[in-house]
Amino acid sequence: MKKTKIRLDKTLTSLVDEYIACVEPVSSRILNEKYLTEVSSATLRLDLIKLEKMGYIEQPYTSAGRTPTIKGYREYLSLIEPQHERVSYEGMNLLRELLMANYRDTPRALHFIMQLLARETDQLSFVAEPEVSGGYLARLEVFPIGNHKYIFVMSLDSGLDKTVIMKFDYTITDAQLRRLVRYLNDELVGQRIYDIANHVLVEMRETMHQDSALISQFLKELHKVFIELSDFFINFDGSISFLEQPEFDSKHSILNFMNLIQRQDKLLNLMRDKAPKSGVQILMGDELNEPHWQEFAIIYGRYEVFGIPGYLGVIAPLRMDYRKLIPLVRDITFTITDTTKQGMMIPK
Repeated sequence: MKKTKIRLDKTLTSLVDEYIACVEPVSSRILNEKYLTEVSSATLRLDLIKLEKMGYIEQPYTSAGRTPTIKGYREYLSLIEPQHERVSYEGMNLLRELLMANYRDTPRALHFIMQLLARETDQLSFVAEPEVSGGYLARLEVFPIGNHKYIFVMSLDSGLDKTVIMKFDYTITDAQLRRLVRYLNDELVGQRIYDIANHVLVEMRETMHQDSALISQFLKELHKVFIELSDFFINFDGSISFLEQPEFDSKHSILNFMNLIQRQDKLLNLMRDKAPKSGVQILMGDELNEPHWQEFAIIYGRYEVFGIPGYLGVIAPLRMDYRKLIPLVRDITFTITDTTKQGMMIPK
């Protein structure tokens, strides 16, 4: 890599780090004194002009320091990405203990984790989990509609009905279907949806697969149904202190932020469309699809609890501590998936 490119990269990362820490536009003098002491002031000023022409930084007004643009933030993120491997969150053991201690109440465990994330980041944290997960099954019905297709109707105690169409790759008679549905209603009615999907069906398949391949296959399809029926709902958590950031000094910014977190439908679609299988995703600028949201960013990761996916992360102003937040969200989502995948949340 050419020396000029190395110096420009260091100048950009230093400028963004300083701006994140101090909020004020960054002057060449500050960069010279704190970060680039070996570079002459004349060279540094020329480098800042180059970065400005490249669209990475801008000058709010004449004689002011520089601030990063959205393009600059994206370049900054690509430059610091290799450094994330050397950073890990120290609270993973505590997190695993929390998950195991609440194996009978996974939504409760996720709520605690969301609170932990809010405390660690001083930003608004969120967990997107299935909306129906806290409801209780009132009745399960399955109707054949021909060509190996079936309609599953899941009635909740709240009066809400959820339906989905599934196709089986095997033949099941009407008599077999009636017996299976009657048996499942005897076993599952009155239990919470999250428990059925996370524990009950998993244990039933493990204990019954040797007795009947048909029952095992049906339970496998039923598990898919519960996953497909689970619409997401976003829960937020954060102390009032996150509103004390300079970005929320204006009523306009607060209203834009409130509009962002209230549009759960758009947030969920954005996260689904760009969700990583592992690791962390950062959405900012035009990726949020709304001009009045472009002063904010979303850092989130995808987790799974026994095959049921969810999303966890923070929503914050563009000026946030990416060096801390990205490894933190990465480690938390990985730990949730890894701990539950190993069956540690099922009592032995």
